[in-house]
Amino acid sequence: MRNNILKIIRYGIPVAAAAAVGVLYGKLPKKIPVHWDLQGNVEYGEKIQIWFMVGLLVFFTILFQVLPKLDPRRKNYSKFQKFYDIICLGIQLFLVAMMSIIISEAFYPGRVSVDKAVSFLVGVLLIFIGNYMPKVKSNFYMGVRSPWALSDEENWRKTHRLAGKLFVGAGIIMIAAVWLLPASAAFPVSMAAVMAAALIPYVMSYIWWKKDQCKKSNPLN
Repeated sequence: MRNNILKIIRYGIPVAAAAAVGVLYGKLPKKIPVHWDLQGNVEYGEKIQIWFMVGLLVFFTILFQVLPKLDPRRKNYSKFQKFYDIICLGIQLFLVAMMSIIISEAFYPGRVSVDKAVSFLVGVLLIFIGNYMPKVKSNFYMGVRSPWALSDEENWRKTHRLAGKLFVGAGIIMIAAVWLLPASAAFPVSMAAVMAAALIPYVMSYIWWKKDQCKKSNPLN
């Protein structure tokens, strides 16, 4: 029942977002902010581009529904369906928040410190995903899909426990960096944390696999 409620919410989000944009579209200025660089400079584009964000939200909603059906390990999704739906919901809410920033800045330019707001949202998303990553079971579409993790359940478990901790750490570092460091330093620190969170589990997955192979080839050692 709870999973059904999560799915209804997931389907309702793009509908609500499209309705909100439809209501506000006529009031939007002809040009809206579509891009911010690291120096805070704003690039404007035609307001019709706001529908791209709505389309992106619809696309991901459909994609999240279709991918489990295409996965050769589709049976595993039943083992973590609730967590899959929660992660998908978190990504959808992130996209809604990004769209809200664009609309807010279109009406009231400069009201939001966009670089800090986006970094904060990305950091929260990393913490959110990292919290649920250890719950993700072996599949071909979500998680750290290294060949070594995919080949062994225990390797997958260890890899995703580590990845979960590193994603949470990266999210905390990103949030702290954007508030405590100047922009010139916050960006490279944040990117280094994200890259480490993405690469270390992949490398460790191989190392654990290699150790396991050595144990199998030398059972007495």
